[in-house]
Amino acid sequence: MHAPLTDAEVRERISQHRLIEGIEHMSPAYLEGMKRILTVSADTELISAPAYFHAARHAPNLNTFGSAIAIIQDELGHAHIAYRLLRDLGVDTEELVYRRDPIKWKYPYAFDVPLDSFYELIVANAFYDRAGYILLSDVYNSTTFGPWKRALVKVDKEETFHLRHGEQWVRKLAPDPAEHERLQQAIDWMFLLTVEWFGLPDDLKKHTEQLDFGFKGKSNDGLRQQWMSTAVPFCQQHGFTVPAHFDDASQRWVVDCAFPAAFDEKHKRWLLEDGAISWSDVMVRWKHRGPMNEAFVAHVQRGNRGLAKLLEAA
Repeated sequence: MHAPLTDAEVRERISQHRLIEGIEHMSPAYLEGMKRILTVSADTELISAPAYFHAARHAPNLNTFGSAIAIIQDELGHAHIAYRLLRDLGVDTEELVYRRDPIKWKYPYAFDVPLDSFYELIVANAFYDRAGYILLSDVYNSTTFGPWKRALVKVDKEETFHLRHGEQWVRKLAPDPAEHERLQQAIDWMFLLTVEWFGLPDDLKKHTEQLDFGFKGKSNDGLRQQWMSTAVPFCQQHGFTVPAHFDDASQRWVVDCAFPAAFDEKHKRWLLEDGAISWSDVMVRWKHRGPMNEAFVAHVQRGNRGLAKLLEAA
């Protein structure tokens, strides 16, 4: 058995524009970093299924429900791809998916806040799936891990469909004043949750291997800026108010309100009147998870546990 490669040897291979194809091409740091980013991606895709289904039940008609179920089916497929790659890297995915404590799952906090209406579902498509599309497109264009790069050809196209589904419904409903107000109410709490989606600011980021080894091309703040560059104009185009604007002096998108801020998850309301909080405070909320964490993870794990009981009784 060959000794693991050093970080320098991995970087040399990358500098020659040769993709990393398996564990034999990885250093321990590259391997652990790839497991970390793949786990976040896989968990996010998988937990979106119960999160979206929770809202899809409020679809206005059968065709709309079918479209939502198609999106959920795509998300399950995307999760399968990422977990399969993790299995190829030596991870026990049965343990990871079916026996991990809910609080240890690694996905954006936003999915722990329930989507309780069709309006919140389509805003999630317009916001959350936009974030997913930007993140995975960046990985697809930049990643040095060959198997993931090839798998994302399919994922990239399907995430576009999810985003367009949300945008088309927002366009359709926005001209009606009553529908506009319902969408605005969803945007009011979901906008800042998606700004948070991209993680800690670059100056507080702990794991640098994602950029060092070319797992992705842009930093957290770079990806956040890219999301705002399309999400904010889209909202403004349709008459929605969001707390952000483009600052000509700095040539950056800027959040207009206290940020980061405390969030009242029970009432889906930002406590902006209390002023900004620290990112350390945000991390406490993220690590504590949100109100639907246990329920959504249980939804994923329930079938496997039921099967295990049947096999034990056989």
